[in-house]
Amino acid sequence: MDINQVIEYLRNKNTDKVKFAFADIDGILRGKVIHLDKFIAGLESGYGFCDVAFGWDSADKLNTDLEITGWQSGFPDQLCFIDVATMRFIPWQGDIPFFLADFGQLAQGAAEVCPRSLLRTVRDKCTDMGFHSEFAQEFEWFNFMESSESVYNKQFKNLKPLSSGMFGYSVLRPSQHSEYYYDLFDQLGKFNVPLEGLHTETGPGVYEAAIIHDEVLSAADKAVLLKASVKELAAKHDLLATFMAKWNEQLPGCSGHIHQSLWDLEMKSNLFFDGRDPSNMSELLKNYIAGQLYCLPYIMPFYAPTVNSYKRLVEGAWAPTTVSWGLENRTTALRVINQNHKLTRLETRVPGSDSNPYLAMAASLASGLYGVENKIPLHIPAIEGNAYQQTSIENLPSNLYDATMIMSKSPLPVELFGSAFINHFSKTRFWECKEQSRYVSDWELKRYFEII
Repeated sequence: MDINQVIEYLRNKNTDKVKFAFADIDGILRGKVIHLDKFIAGLESGYGFCDVAFGWDSADKLNTDLEITGWQSGFPDQLCFIDVATMRFIPWQGDIPFFLADFGQLAQGAAEVCPRSLLRTVRDKCTDMGFHSEFAQEFEWFNFMESSESVYNKQFKNLKPLSSGMFGYSVLRPSQHSEYYYDLFDQLGKFNVPLEGLHTETGPGVYEAAIIHDEVLSAADKAVLLKASVKELAAKHDLLATFMAKWNEQLPGCSGHIHQSLWDLEMKSNLFFDGRDPSNMSELLKNYIAGQLYCLPYIMPFYAPTVNSYKRLVEGAWAPTTVSWGLENRTTALRVINQNHKLTRLETRVPGSDSNPYLAMAASLASGLYGVENKIPLHIPAIEGNAYQQTSIENLPSNLYDATMIMSKSPLPVELFGSAFINHFSKTRFWECKEQSRYVSDWELKRYFEII
């Protein structure tokens, strides 16, 4: 629908309010509910939103190291613009109309650091190169019989999981909580975040959801909305969901794998597939993989944006630690799935469930296109067997500080995403490291308090 059709549709529904949101640098939705008249008035001119939204960290603490916002500028409004193509209705909130927004119509300021605007730019470049980008992200997360209040009262200790035991792909465990389980599937579908599959993963109270694939920007929209929606639906069932990459050192981490393929603009031919190749891999796919492998060490914070992200990326934890690829190999950073023309795709396995889908998908697509554009040959051989035991493969950065330092010093990320974004994003990641370094952990107390 165009703008006029959306306005007419909403008026005919006799609604008096609209909810909208945009994703900040951490992928957290920031938004508000506005009157229908205000919604209509701002559809072309935009809506003022305090630019502190791009200065706050995930705990709403002001990052004082930024140029884009801060006390020095007085925190003015920046204009965000609703994308009417994202219209949907929240079934668990009385079918209130909901829209996503970004800052893409601006020339500078928030537009330069807005994650959705960044992905839109990468998507447009892909289209200009003659490709349709088809993406999907899948998420794992832990569910607890807790609330926001109870976890703070317990200081995040001794939390009660939704279910006990490991129980991967269990039929029993979700049946024991079927109201919540089927509510996730049904309500997300009604919210236009349709799931391809939903199942338990190995671990107490772990679920995994795969979203049906879509054009890359729509796919990222759905991924962002899935994370927010799961938390809201969990609360409706007196539960709490976490998308931390690694909440407990004794349990598996939570992934956010990205599946992707390039098609012709008419969506008739999967350009990653070539039946004449022994592995069904086209030269385009090989260049795309080579580009991702080449760029991967320089853009790790796009995939692993928090201090906690790197707790998941350790040997033997079902997460990659090396710059590697393989055919149907779940120990490598990139996994080629190549059964047939329709299903051939690349799975980027580095992102955790804590990733910002807009940034993770922008990184995947931009780095893959870099390989295509520069015709980078796939010299790195496919890994057969256990990639953790391959000593000749380059290792990924093992912590956020090192990963951010590499990103901030290399000209490649600037070439891919622009200097304004990389400057801002690097400073937000260094801020994250600085905030973490000030705190004394339970591990430090137990290790050093008495004996040292």
